Amino acid sequence: MVRQAERSAATIQAIMDAARALFSDQGYEAVSLDLVVQRAGVAKGAFYHHFASKRDLLERLVDTLQGELAAQLAAEASSGPATANSIALSVGIYLQAAIEPDRNRILLVDGPAVLGWQRWREIDDLYFAAAMRAGIGKLMNEPAESKDADAVTRLALGAIMEAALACGTSDDAAASARDFTGAFQRMLSGVEQAI
Repeated sequence: MVRQAERSAATIQAIMDAARALFSDQGYEAVSLDLVVQRAGVAKGAFYHHFASKRDLLERLVDTLQGELAAQLAAEASSGPATANSIALSVGIYLQAAIEPDRNRILLVDGPAVLGWQRWREIDDLYFAAAMRAGIGKLMNEPAESKDADAVTRLALGAIMEAALACGTSDDAAASARDFTGAFQRMLSGVEQAI
């Protein structure tokens, strides 16, 4: 029983690794399922044993990448009180991570295009958006679910998404990420001062 579980986990990981490399390099639409299973070294039947479709694979990959990014943010972010600076630091970490080619293309381009914005946001709401909502709620001294905190969070997430997309197409993505992080910090300082 343990060996079967280990084989299943190894098969899933091989498929996910192959898809991550191929999707980030060529884009979701350009990659066939045959290419994914060939790269993973598994049979097509093994693929369908673990995934319903190529779209299902992308959805699980988006979820995995969001989880990795959330873990990175949790490890690197400040544990002190929420301030404009601490939230901007988290945004900077997010932008630096989002400019990595696999994350940029899979999370910010193909994810929303293939899964649809609603499903993509549902996944994001479990990870980065949840962290932003909590931080902005604390910054505003309001519950994260309050209308004002939710409105500021949604506006901030729109700005962050636009910044991440702009960074991904910039000639100097790292410098763009730093510039956007500074601008975001100044924007949140206005929210902080309004309290």
